Amino acid sequence: MNTSITNDVLAALNILTLEYINTGLFKIIGNIPDWLNQFCHQKLTSGMNISVPEEKFGFLKNFLIDAEEFWLNNSGKKLSSGLWTEVDTNGQEHQFEAYALFLNNKRILLIQLLEETYQDKQYLIQKGREYELIYYQLLKDNQKKDILLHCIMHDIAGQLSAINGCLSLLEYENLTLKGKEYLEVGRQQCLKQQVLIKDILDIFSTEVMSLENSNVDIQESPNILTSIREVIEFLQPTFSQKNIQLELTKQIDTTIDWRVVGEKSRLDRVISNLVENAYRYSVQDSIVTISLQLDGEYVLVNVDDRGSGVPPEMVKNLFQKFSQGKDRSGRAGLGLYFCRITLERWGGSVGYLPRPEGGSRFWFRLRRRAIRG
Repeated sequence: MNTSITNDVLAALNILTLEYINTGLFKIIGNIPDWLNQFCHQKLTSGMNISVPEEKFGFLKNFLIDAEEFWLNNSGKKLSSGLWTEVDTNGQEHQFEAYALFLNNKRILLIQLLEETYQDKQYLIQKGREYELIYYQLLKDNQKKDILLHCIMHDIAGQLSAINGCLSLLEYENLTLKGKEYLEVGRQQCLKQQVLIKDILDIFSTEVMSLENSNVDIQESPNILTSIREVIEFLQPTFSQKNIQLELTKQIDTTIDWRVVGEKSRLDRVISNLVENAYRYSVQDSIVTISLQLDGEYVLVNVDDRGSGVPPEMVKNLFQKFSQGKDRSGRAGLGLYFCRITLERWGGSVGYLPRPEGGSRFWFRLRRRAIRG
């Protein structure tokens, strides 16, 4: 690029190029940007010497003290003045930024008009402040809702406990066989309501936590292999009732550090939700298999069942709140939603795949705990 084109480009970018002559005295280099004459009563031309601090830009007086030291030391890169505001001959305010450079043994001062850039920065700062206020208001509102929800659920849970207690006392009464059946139905419904209350509280608590903070204590990273084994041990009796085998694949290297980013009690809940989901849709005398493998910086967990699979029209909504299968045999459609928001809060992901041989595969990925060498 020749000198003429360079000068045109600098002027088009609203940049005034000056060469340092002596303290406070500069020579205009190249073309003059249009804005310069708005600050001067005299006609300025290329090659003229001008006194910058006192006559043109008073703000630069202090900056040039640092610039002269910068030039004296032949420092590399550039020295910036930061943004400042000047008033032109018409009383209009304009924003500027200056740079000191040392090029080809010449001391160069660039002064740039920042009208659009400055306005863009101001707009972004203002928007950032507005979004911050909205965020904190949303956080405050959610915390209020969390308190209210816990109070409501506490009252409901207390009433359910009283009902359950009364139903338990009815066992000692002289009931007919049909009456005992009705009694058992009532107790089961109470238990379901207690589980639903816990699910709702867990979901809302997780949603609030996702707004407040996504940081996880790395030192408390749970061992996902241990969690899977504990869930299998806990759910094994339930699976035995339908003669369903619940097993962990044997091709797992136990010498690997299987700790992941997360929190143990909620990780156990995620695994349990996926395994219980497989149980509900598995046929009698079938198998549910859990596999575990490394996937780069992540750990991948698969839960495979031999059930009827998920209808295509249900797949896109599987992990949404209150999503249920057609038979509506789930827990109000909160289990998979809990898995999604919990894993995403930890930087993980969850999904579904149909198995070619029939059945479903629910998988999730979590980042491995960083190992410091």
